[in-house]
Amino acid sequence: MTSFPRLTSPYQLRHKTVRNRITFGAHTANMSEDGLPGEQYGAYLLERALGGVGMIVCEPVPVHRTGVLTRGNFRSEDDAVIPAFRKVIEPVQDAGTVVLQQLYHVGAHGDSDLSYAPHWGPSGLPSYHDSDGSHAMTGAEIEEIIAAFIVAAVRCQKSGFDGVEIWAAYHSLLEQFWTPWSNRREDQWGGSLENRTRLSMRILEGIRAACGEDFIIGLSVSWSDSYPVLHDVETLCEIVALHDATGHLDYVTCGSGGYLDFEKLMPTFTLGEKLTVSATAALKQALTQAKVQAESGIRTPQNAESVLSAGEADIVSIVRGQIADPHLAAKVMADEPDEVRGCISCNQMCWGRRSRDYWISCLVNPSVGREYIWGGDRFSAVTEPKSVLVVGAGPAGLEAARVAGERGHSVDLYEAAPVIGGQFRLAGEQPRRAQILDLMDWYERQFTRLGVRLHLNSYLESEDIRALAPDHVIIATGSLPDEDSTQRWLPQLDALPGRDLGHVHAPEEVMRREVRLGAAVIVYDEGGTMRGVGTAWHLAEAGHSVTLVTSDPMVGKELARTSADIVIRAKLAQLGATFLTEHAIAAWHGQGATLRNLLTGAEHELAASALVMATTNRSFDPISAELGDMSLQLIGDAQAPRQAPYAFYEGRNAGMTI
Repeated sequence: MTSFPRLTSPYQLRHKTVRNRITFGAHTANMSEDGLPGEQYGAYLLERALGGVGMIVCEPVPVHRTGVLTRGNFRSEDDAVIPAFRKVIEPVQDAGTVVLQQLYHVGAHGDSDLSYAPHWGPSGLPSYHDSDGSHAMTGAEIEEIIAAFIVAAVRCQKSGFDGVEIWAAYHSLLEQFWTPWSNRREDQWGGSLENRTRLSMRILEGIRAACGEDFIIGLSVSWSDSYPVLHDVETLCEIVALHDATGHLDYVTCGSGGYLDFEKLMPTFTLGEKLTVSATAALKQALTQAKVQAESGIRTPQNAESVLSAGEADIVSIVRGQIADPHLAAKVMADEPDEVRGCISCNQMCWGRRSRDYWISCLVNPSVGREYIWGGDRFSAVTEPKSVLVVGAGPAGLEAARVAGERGHSVDLYEAAPVIGGQFRLAGEQPRRAQILDLMDWYERQFTRLGVRLHLNSYLESEDIRALAPDHVIIATGSLPDEDSTQRWLPQLDALPGRDLGHVHAPEEVMRREVRLGAAVIVYDEGGTMRGVGTAWHLAEAGHSVTLVTSDPMVGKELARTSADIVIRAKLAQLGATFLTEHAIAAWHGQGATLRNLLTGAEHELAASALVMATTNRSFDPISAELGDMSLQLIGDAQAPRQAPYAFYEGRNAGMTI
């Protein structure tokens, strides 16, 4: 018996039997090497195949030079990809996974920096990706794009792929043609629904004719209710049903959001889960042949099983969940869902790194993108186990202790606090961030499984460590708030004037509920991260009158890479918080602050009962200098205060090198 009878059941997709209903859906990993898939990307895919996933849809490939969107895109219109992809996907197929490739053209929403080509679209409207406009395609250019999709599909077939997925989601080129707002043409490609779908229908029919019956064809669409100019569910169903009626379409996958509402495209913790099930349930009713796949906010096996059991989809795509845990499918198949390392929906190192044009990774799983170096999430036992003592159970210490335990070392983890997690656990107390607390529970279960001995309420001095006499010591004692509240952009002030008057606090004190703040609170945030912004959200939800002051030109600047900033600013505004950008705190007066405009130098006073200073922390390392003769590693914030992913990375690296 299994807790996931529908999720673990096989199904037929054209000529292929897929071993379960879990898909690792298309997303840009940005790992190409000179436009070709190489060892890094191959190992990334293979790890998920070895992890038991039923189907993988590989990274979207632009079909035409005008569709290039990222530096890491695989080469468009180049047969050099054929032997390179064959080398990558054959091991994935040998591991039992069906493999497709997504084909795309972004249409008007191009990236001139990368393509150096005009953005092609139906009607020459503005791009929602950059600040440029687009070129209204001629009839000949439309035919060129149709041919490009078909040739790209043939190239995929020659590469050994089991099929392709045609991208019509997020208001990309095909959806731009479908949508009357963006398709204002008066020729055979615009006007009636038949005309507006002519492009995608020609592509679908052309691929089937060129690639034959033993070739899977999927269609990627998305649904959004953010703007009335976009399709409602009924119209989306009508469009997809036209394609389904051809008999050429094997499945449709439905995401959320798009270029007009990017925060829904890869939804963070700020939004709910299972965002598209109302649309996929409607598609299930409208289609007669194609299977329906739900994606977007399906993070856990439990979510996935509930969607399938409710008849809201036939298949589910879990992308970020399988980035965080590449063996999610195998753990589900073994009915061990508690072993799954949960995604925390932060987007920080997946979409966040991709948005900066790096290859993707994962905050909670630093092996992502390094599978070809570290061997993924699989560990080999050491031949000579050592006794390892880890000091500090924040992210760095947790991961170091876990990995050392996985490799067979005898591990003791000491933490001064009564709970694990350090400052990262406090982040889990912020609104909608309880997924972090779930991750802490996962670590405790892993320690039980691995025999890692956890010692809470245990502060160690250097003499205590010497008395324990471990073979190796890992110092992960983290960082503390700056007692002087030093501000980056007022470097002439060594400390905040008036700090000794009281009522000045760090975010950590607020989230530990150690202080009484009064009605009106100023939150100064110079990092643009959840440490400041999330604390402000927590206070506003608790009923405080919040003024969020930042030295940056926007609230949540660092969160912009994740798209979480969009929703959080809206939440803060709805809760009555006010924003003051490009300002710093010139002085604190006990019952208010003098704020300085960083653009003009002008100052004004703002009354407040408390001031929360989210400035840069300082490393806390009271013992490593006294243990210099021992085998020792210093990791995480104890080395230098940084964001959580770097602590997890250094913990993993430390555990791997003992």
